[in-house]
Amino acid sequence: MSIWWSLHLRREAASVPLARRFLLGTMETAGVDPDVSFDLSVALSEACANAVEHGGHRAVLGEPGDSGYGRPAADSGQYRVTAYLDGETCRIEVSDSGPGFPARRALRAAAPTPYAETQAESGRGLDLIEQLSDHVQFGNRPGRGAVVSFDKVLKWREGALLTA
Repeated sequence: MSIWWSLHLRREAASVPLARRFLLGTMETAGVDPDVSFDLSVALSEACANAVEHGGHRAVLGEPGDSGYGRPAADSGQYRVTAYLDGETCRIEVSDSGPGFPARRALRAAAPTPYAETQAESGRGLDLIEQLSDHVQFGNRPGRGAVVSFDKVLKWREGALLTA
């Protein structure tokens, strides 16, 4: 048996804990080990926070005084979270409609290597996702935004409903 779900969320801070709770509820119901669930929920929170902050065009519509002034562009108001629990693996994907990852991040994802350079505050969440997951991919969808996908091998509680 497997479980998958997809959420389309507004790029608002309140959507981050919603996605996290949805994932934790699914994993608890399925019988996933709480430590694994926690790691994936923190990684998901980081990915969602990045989508909320960077996942859309920040251009405004219209002129001051117009009803559309100050609103994000129509395609930048949402992001998507998809999770797959299948056998021994959970795979999570977060996609947005923003400008995408810088070339350096995309190159690092293609050929991950340990590094000791000092990190600026920006980008630490992506590093945390890498540390909490078994496999991570950062990618850009030309003209359509960024996507981060990560997976982790699952451990199950005794008597779990969904097992490998």
